[in-house]
Amino acid sequence: MMTPDTLPGERQQTILRLLREQGRVFSAQLALQMEVSEDSIRRDLRELASQGLCRKVHGGALPAAVEFPPLPARHAQQPAQKHALALAAAACVRPGERILLDAGSTNSAIAACLPQQQGLHVITNAPDIALALLARGGIEVTLIGGRLDPRAGACIGAQALETVAGLRADVCFIGTCAVDAEAGLWAIDGEEAPLKRAALAASSRCVAVATNDKLGTQAAYRVGGVEQIDLLVIEHDAPDAQVAAFARRGVYIQRAAPY
Repeated sequence: MMTPDTLPGERQQTILRLLREQGRVFSAQLALQMEVSEDSIRRDLRELASQGLCRKVHGGALPAAVEFPPLPARHAQQPAQKHALALAAAACVRPGERILLDAGSTNSAIAACLPQQQGLHVITNAPDIALALLARGGIEVTLIGGRLDPRAGACIGAQALETVAGLRADVCFIGTCAVDAEAGLWAIDGEEAPLKRAALAASSRCVAVATNDKLGTQAAYRVGGVEQIDLLVIEHDAPDAQVAAFARRGVYIQRAAPY
């Protein structure tokens, strides 16, 4: 139980725990809960933010934005989680659909789970996804050209944006850098963000897939609101508070099977 005599370090550990569980915290609520002034809470949040442990926003804080290493390193991270998410995401694809598949390690896992010989046509700006699908066979593939960003493993820039803007797809799997029930979808790169927006606009429905560390976070560039997500696929053990926050916003949620 927190008391007015609780040390700042103890308060800050409690704040971090609540951030992990709830996805966001509010200064006024924390002050009431811990029986200290809002100024004390704001100082705690500033100190945590200065250490890169949270992101201070008006009225409270969000978890720190997810850092993205180069694509090869991301492929090696959380393989079991991503495979479980990919199976759940691929199950929503219907025969004969045109699919816009954004770049990213989780979307690479989705590509490996797409059913073959069902008339699918995948359009992607990710060379690794295109090559993997080509090797599997049974799926038509279109590779979107443009400037190849080595960190993202994606073709971006004006050429790619123009191509996506001229497309029409049944479903897009958007690369989810960060997603928050209130703040929406986010990208870490200024050139990727407009490409993701164009993919949303070009598709009849949008599927976002997120590991637990991306829920309740923001990145540098906003892509759109959660109302643009038709299905959010999450891990089997995603925090209940996060799930409830998205459900309140009308987002349909699919939990992946345990891995």
